[in-house]
Amino acid sequence: MPGWVEIILRSVVAFLVLLMAPKFFKRSAIAQFSYFEASAMLIIAIILAMGSFHIGIPVGYTITALITWLAIVGIINYISLKSVSFRNFVHGKGLPVIKDGKVLEDNLKKQRYTTDDLLKQLRAKNVFKVADVEFAVLESSGDINVLLKKENQPLTAKDMLIPVAPMKEPQTVIMDGKVMDEALATIGLNRGWLESELEKQAIAIENVFIGQVDSYGELTLDLFDDKIKVPEQKEKPLLLASIKKTQADLEIFSLQTENQQAKTMFEHCAAEMDDVIKKVSKYLH
Repeated sequence: MPGWVEIILRSVVAFLVLLMAPKFFKRSAIAQFSYFEASAMLIIAIILAMGSFHIGIPVGYTITALITWLAIVGIINYISLKSVSFRNFVHGKGLPVIKDGKVLEDNLKKQRYTTDDLLKQLRAKNVFKVADVEFAVLESSGDINVLLKKENQPLTAKDMLIPVAPMKEPQTVIMDGKVMDEALATIGLNRGWLESELEKQAIAIENVFIGQVDSYGELTLDLFDDKIKVPEQKEKPLLLASIKKTQADLEIFSLQTENQQAKTMFEHCAAEMDDVIKKVSKYLH
């Protein structure tokens, strides 16, 4: 077999093995790899690279080295799942570096972490003042996770006691101009509904790059031609405006009538409509 043909075959096999190798590692971003995982992945990549073009190395040796390293990774990850102490020994564990707004210098020294390294990591988290931090942990990946003090955290709807409607994952029903029937079926809709919604906006399916339906049944579109502006959805604002108008009309009727029984009825209905507005407004904005 010509040398160049053998190199091509070896490289193709090495590429396929490289695609399968991550299955022996726990699923995480490369930046979050521990020292062991990063080293093992690098060694496997070197074995594949050397075996793909170094014809002098027998294929059997390359395969033996790969199987050995993949077996080591698999065994260590399996034991790590069963033993906390072994997992901490191999992959490391988080180490507190800030507590109650004060830097734990001894822990920084143990990890050979400088003050500049700490401040740089905090700035990456949009934290520029150490005193604003309630708790910070140096992870085994070298990243720092920060918990701000309560008074420095952004306000949430829960903090303001504002009721918020629940939200589910939006379903992509159009992709690259093609309808995703399975996604439509997941949310209990069909092509007929989708075509009617597109017809309202005078848009053809083949012109849609991405179409998504949220948990409230609202369709949002992104077109291939970015110069075309998609009309804004008006059904919800119009419905909310109609409900508010009805409530206002009931209050007007209660003020205009001289019949006490009718006045009481209109006032009661207006109060009920006001309660309805408070309940549904979070869904219609």
